[in-house]
Amino acid sequence: MLDSFFTQIALLAAQPTSWIGDIMHYFRNVDELLLALGPWMLAITCLMVFIESGVLFPFLPGDSLIFTAGLLHIQLGLNLWWLMLAVFVAAFLGDQMGYFLGYKFGRRFFKDDARVLKTEYLHSAEAFFDKHGGPALVLARFVPIVRTYVPLAAGIAKYGYSHFIRWNVIGAAAWGMGLTFLGSQLGGVAFIRNNIELLAMLIIFVSVLPIIIKGYQSWRKSKQQKTAIGAPESSANPE
Repeated sequence: MLDSFFTQIALLAAQPTSWIGDIMHYFRNVDELLLALGPWMLAITCLMVFIESGVLFPFLPGDSLIFTAGLLHIQLGLNLWWLMLAVFVAAFLGDQMGYFLGYKFGRRFFKDDARVLKTEYLHSAEAFFDKHGGPALVLARFVPIVRTYVPLAAGIAKYGYSHFIRWNVIGAAAWGMGLTFLGSQLGGVAFIRNNIELLAMLIIFVSVLPIIIKGYQSWRKSKQQKTAIGAPESSANPE
């Protein structure tokens, strides 16, 4: 089976006009990808999780990959708990790499007069992580593309490393181990298997709903206070 996979890779290299479509087919059908990888499945899965977690290449099927790996762990000859541990370690190290890249190299790209990477945006990021850093790191894990750049932003903003590593452990466990375990338990349900990203977004929405409600209440209270302050002025100057 592994020979078949590498044979297809060689054919893709020989036909550059079709390789993108074939790769996208594998990304849309990760069960075929995992089965085709054979004994390399665990290593390639961990490599993809590591890259997507913070190495600036977000376009990988992270959610569906680890969910399906949990679903197929018996067919793949893997112990579920070892699989979950391996995914956790890959996710944790990926975020560590993203933080390091941002901390070491990110700030030099920001300038006061830059069109996009302005210094004021950097200060805003620093304030954001001071206030919401931990929960943001965890929730970002469940959002494709976003999870790749949040650890980078945390490093650029010099978010405290002791805080970062603690929330990184929580996020890697909740996402990496959680989705893998859910795949092993619920992967047989077609609706769940086919809507992993949508369900993850729904979970996030429910998680941040109290924050949205609180923000709306604060905005409404502020608006009412401004209206109350402005009312006497209006009555004192009738036209």
